[in-house]
Amino acid sequence: MDLQHQVVWVVGASTGIGAALARELQARGAKVAITARSEQRLQEVSGGAMLSLAADVTDPAALDRVAERITAELGPVDILLMTAADPRPMDVTRWDRDAFAEVVNVSLVGASNAIGAVLPDMLRRRAGTIVGFIAPVAYRGFPAQEAYGAAKAGLRNLLEALDVDARPHGIRVTTVSPVGVRSFAGRSLPGIPQTIDPDTAARAVCDGLERERGEIAFPGRLATPVKLTRLAPRALWPVLAQRISRRP
Repeated sequence: MDLQHQVVWVVGASTGIGAALARELQARGAKVAITARSEQRLQEVSGGAMLSLAADVTDPAALDRVAERITAELGPVDILLMTAADPRPMDVTRWDRDAFAEVVNVSLVGASNAIGAVLPDMLRRRAGTIVGFIAPVAYRGFPAQEAYGAAKAGLRNLLEALDVDARPHGIRVTTVSPVGVRSFAGRSLPGIPQTIDPDTAARAVCDGLERERGEIAFPGRLATPVKLTRLAPRALWPVLAQRISRRP
């Protein structure tokens, strides 16, 4: 896939890997639209070179309006990149049902809202790419990650199922599994060394999109062991999870 001239919508582009992705895509010639709640941060990321449209991912009607604006000003969305997430930890001694719902609403339901804004048009055109970002907590339950882990595990399954159903309609679905990205993965799992900056991560994602990969996982030396945690016996997992997530 040649990213040049592709209309790309980055949802959750105000900071971190989302902002870096928007800049990398623009540098590769894509026509980029960016969305987040903060208009000011979007303008800082855009620098006047992108279409900046503020919206809350938990508001499906707002995302529908954004998708309509993008289509009107740039053309139909070719690639949807969903990076919006709420990685706040939970405290089992002070269970917060509202916080749990908010995390899942942003990190999982928000992805569904974004998909719903572009999927009907992609189905009509029989073309498009939908990209979702998961995290190490999508594979096993880590300490204090009851909400974020549930959301990301749900998103991983959502993307896998969507790939099965959308592929016959000409739509690609890509799962991005970044591990150890500064300002991204480290917020949710402190024990994993944060060795990759957002700009390097953005280049890896764009390279994977150009190669039309169904899964983009990086770096391999960290991503592969994280996936293998699914094989750890249930009885041993509480001990292993505490060791993995312990702060250095």
